[in-house]
Amino acid sequence: MQYRELGRTGWKISALSFGSWAIGGSWGSTKDDESIAALHRALDMGVNFFDTADVYGDGRSEKLLAKLRQERSEQFYIATKAGRRLDPHVAAGYNRANLNAFVERSLKNLETDTIDLLQLHCPPTDVYYMPEVFGILDDLVQAGKLRYYGVSVEKVEEALKAIEYPHVQSVQIIFNMFRHRPAELFFKQAKLRKMGVLARVPLASGMLTGKMKPTTTFDKDDHRAFNRHGEAFDRGETFSGVDYEIGLQAVEELKAICPPNMSLVQFALRWILMFDAVTCAIPGAKRPAQAQENFSAADLPALSDETMGRVRAIYDHYIRAQVHQRW
Repeated sequence: MQYRELGRTGWKISALSFGSWAIGGSWGSTKDDESIAALHRALDMGVNFFDTADVYGDGRSEKLLAKLRQERSEQFYIATKAGRRLDPHVAAGYNRANLNAFVERSLKNLETDTIDLLQLHCPPTDVYYMPEVFGILDDLVQAGKLRYYGVSVEKVEEALKAIEYPHVQSVQIIFNMFRHRPAELFFKQAKLRKMGVLARVPLASGMLTGKMKPTTTFDKDDHRAFNRHGEAFDRGETFSGVDYEIGLQAVEELKAICPPNMSLVQFALRWILMFDAVTCAIPGAKRPAQAQENFSAADLPALSDETMGRVRAIYDHYIRAQVHQRW
């Protein structure tokens, strides 16, 4: 496992870390015993950073991570998120009373006195232009409720605005073989400001596993069935905003250039780690075998310049027009 510095926290976290949306909900059926086994396998492989949110299974994911802490002696970090419990999800809801309540709920779910890293959970763009929100987070740090805070964003614009706030330590943003834009300007600015970068949705909602087909179906509670056009939340969260059929065509091209002795999953994750601005990618895993495949990618050799160029060409041909200027 590789380890990289997270912002200015002084933490060195695993370059491949655990995203726990899938073990919480909205990804079809899960079994808690399998989820816990996947979390243990991740720790066994050197993962020391776990990303969650209060809305993943309405706290289910946070509670599973609390259980992991009870069962293991190793030190690891848990990052959670707040804001998406708001209904309606509007900028005015990011006020002191609501943020305090969300933090207290997560502290209870995680069975801890202090949250390692709290991230605003893809708030409306207007929130990034509300300095009082970041002042509330500063107060929560002063009160000992948070060690550090960051943001999870939908758009590059939001990421660039967020890092203007001096105590933001990390930005979580969609970055994968289907979403290249963060590497153009944001990564440079993040490095200048020593900002942690968490690459989320690294496998494009599972499309970059190479296992999906035109006939693949999804459970009705799986966002890949109900959010393909942004019906429930931002479209970019599902298959990275890429049309399903076009995404499958691009995946076939990626399979053809996948290096030997790598699965397509490992290829996709190793591609992300080629960018030194990225602190970690956070693939999910519902079972130990998935964790094993995901986290072994950190130990694979670097990709060649030729291979990186061919990935870019596939993106330019199939994907760029669909997503590049939208997010």
